[in-house]
Amino acid sequence: MIDRPAFSIGIEEEYLVVDRESKELVKDPPAELWDSLREVLGPQVTPEFLKAQIEVGTKVCAKLSEARDDLAGLRRDLAGVVDEFGAAIIAASTHPFANWMEQETTEQPRYQRLAADYQVVARQLVICGMHVHVGIEDDHLRIDLMNQIRYMLPHLLALSTSSPFWGGTETGLLAYRPVIFQNLPRTGTPEEFESWGEYERTVSILVEAGIIEDATKLWWDIRPSARYPTLEMRVSDVCTRLDDAITVAALYLCLLGYMFRLRRRNQKWRVYSPFLISENMWRAQRYGTGGSLIDFGRGELVPFRDLMEEAIDMVSQDALEFDVIEQMRHIRDIVSEGTSAHRQLAVYHRSLEDGAGEREALEAVVDHLIEDTMFGL
Repeated sequence: MIDRPAFSIGIEEEYLVVDRESKELVKDPPAELWDSLREVLGPQVTPEFLKAQIEVGTKVCAKLSEARDDLAGLRRDLAGVVDEFGAAIIAASTHPFANWMEQETTEQPRYQRLAADYQVVARQLVICGMHVHVGIEDDHLRIDLMNQIRYMLPHLLALSTSSPFWGGTETGLLAYRPVIFQNLPRTGTPEEFESWGEYERTVSILVEAGIIEDATKLWWDIRPSARYPTLEMRVSDVCTRLDDAITVAALYLCLLGYMFRLRRRNQKWRVYSPFLISENMWRAQRYGTGGSLIDFGRGELVPFRDLMEEAIDMVSQDALEFDVIEQMRHIRDIVSEGTSAHRQLAVYHRSLEDGAGEREALEAVVDHLIEDTMFGL
């Protein structure tokens, strides 16, 4: 029998840096800013592909409450440092009106190679996400749980949407980030793997052909981490409010706990094809928490609200075990009150109704995001 995983947790978040006056992205932050960031946050802060992006990562935490405390401190410290340079951070997966053609790539070999390999596709990556690592030491179990939890990836995305704008345009989607990201190869929902060995053989074909250096170049919505003994969830937008982010992480953790318990009883969640899951992924991007997803078992559309009630009930034992009952209850708040995308759109339309021009309304969204990023810290 496979030992119970550690179910440790770590969270990575990517932010955009904006100028407080112009509301534009800070395209080329001064070197002194990074000196200060490293002095205050140490190895928990790193550059990202674009100079206007910053990534932070929590320590490996035994409980989600520890990860929340760590992430709250990282947001506060990061905001404090960039404020000294007349800037702010926004936890949103797209900027309301940034022009991707004007952004500059970080001057590190890894990112320069990425820009050279993927050209205009890479240059459009003015997007941010949240990645949640859950410790699962057994390789075979990690693959088994990855196969099963793919079904729930659209649900996690719907709870996190924060990218309704692109290039100054209201896209009509609540999560536009996946549209941009999936222009890259090796993205989206992975196929089902029968074993860890099959996964390794698949990766080795690309490595031996010289296409990728290692499995870090697999950018699926969920993947076995190439650096840590974790299953890394990458489907979600970055949540503007910290409590929303922790709730998404809590649901992911509880689902993994539930699916492990199924395995212990020689049961498993039914596996569906990426083709079918992609239909729900589109619905999550387009309609979010206010829409419906396909229940493949029933063969019909079910309101997202109802699906979340079923999920909360299904993982109640795991929520108790992981001490995340409060976070699971917060799912209902997100569904009823909306995600960051809903709040951004409300600010935008309210500003237009009050007589603001298009650019003024978009700048009002940036101001809102600056404030909302620090909500509840």
